[in-house]
Formats: sequence, structure tokens, C-alpha cells
Amino acid sequence: MGKLDGKVAIVTASTDGIGYAIAERLAEDGAKVMISSRKQQNVDRAVSNLQKKGYTVSGMVCHVAKKDHRTKMIEQTVKEFGGIDMLVSNAAVNPIFGPILDATEEAWNKIFEVNVAATFFLIKEAVPYIEERGGGSIVIVSSIGGFAPSELMGPYSISKTALFGMTKALVPQLATKNIRVNCIAPGVIMTKFSEALWKNEYSKEFKERIPMKRFAEPNECAGITSFLLSSDASYMTGETIVIAGGLPSRM
Repeated sequence: MGKLDGKVAIVTASTDGIGYAIAERLAEDGAKVMISSRKQQNVDRAVSNLQKKGYTVSGMVCHVAKKDHRTKMIEQTVKEFGGIDMLVSNAAVNPIFGPILDATEEAWNKIFEVNVAATFFLIKEAVPYIEERGGGSIVIVSSIGGFAPSELMGPYSISKTALFGMTKALVPQLATKNIRVNCIAPGVIMTKFSEALWKNEYSKEFKERIPMKRFAEPNECAGITSFLLSSDASYMTGETIVIAGGLPSRM
């Protein structure tokens, strides 16, 4: 018996990196999991890998900034698994890397459309289904950059700061529906998404600034997410947990 037996979860951007590690851990802990990605081949690969391990998972293409994609993913999850108990909003983009004043309006809008607006609307659209099940739990994936905005990832960092505020703002209304919402703020995790941070000429110097003197693996974000979604965290809502090897996390 796993602590998430009988539960159904949606995890966005979950065919690689942090999202995949979270999806795998939730399935390991007994949940039925709907995974997603913007590319069908990524979905097929991830679903195949997880099913080979005996996990109950399904997957579909979902670009979270597209309402019809979000709607289809939610409806398909309900159709296949009977409902939704848990949601992990992990999808994010960062199309620019450089001084903040070099950011274009196009890049700025894309970052906030995917990282902030799509997160909110996905939660809004999933809430009625979670409420139908008697309540549940949501985890938003933010970043240590939301506390200490990066000089070269300014718009992305600001979008992640906004997710801290979103987490807090959602609490009062979701609490009346017996739905908890919490947030995680990973540090530098060794994924394809963050290669610009851990695969460059400055990575050794940056690593020395981390008290634990290393970057993290994706699975180091998975257990804490499963905990937040489970009844073990039944009296936690509106909180952000930092997973950053000891890096400072105050604004």
C-alpha cells in the first residue's frame, strides 16, 4: 500500500527532468498519473518507460498555454482514471538568457503566459474536478530564482516570484473546498532545462556558493512533492519549500 493509493494526479511538463521524476515518484507511491509534454514522441517514450516499471500512467500532448490543450488533458484524465485528486504545475519556459534590459516584449509575454497565467488557469480549470472528489492537493513548481532573481534570467526569475504570491492568494478560496496548495522552489537541478546554469564556465564557481557544494538530481524534488500531496502534509497549505542545498532563500 502506497500513501497515494487510489489517487489520480496530473503532472505537467513531465516527460523529462523534475516533472518526470515527480511523476515517477507519485506512481511509485500508488497514484495513477497523467503525464504531458508538448511533443508526442516525448510522451510516448516516458509513458513506455514508466509502464515497463509497472506504474499506472497515461500521457498526452499538452501545451499549457493553450486552453483547448488544458481542457483535453483534464477531460482525458477524468475519462481514463475517474477523476482528479492532485495537480502538479511544473511547465515553464525561459527563451532568453542575458541582461534583463535586453529582454524583448515577445519573450517577456511568453514567459508570463506559460509560467504564470497558464499555471493559474490550469489550477482554476482543475479545481472543480478535485472538489468533486472531496478535495485534494496542488503543488506549484517555482524556483530559488524567485527569491534571489538571477541577473541573467530576470524575467524568468520574476515569473517564479509571482508563483509564491499565487500560492498564498489561492489559499483562502481553495481551503473552503478542502484543497491544499503548496509550492516548491528548487535550486540548480541537473536537467536539460537548466543546462545553461550547470554546464558553463562559471558552474564550478557557482557550485562553491552552495553550502552542500553540489547541484541536485531531479529525484531530489520528487519525494518532497509526494509528501506535500499526501495526507502526511494534511495541515500544510500556502507554504513554499526550498530545495536548494542551503542557498539563501529570502527576498
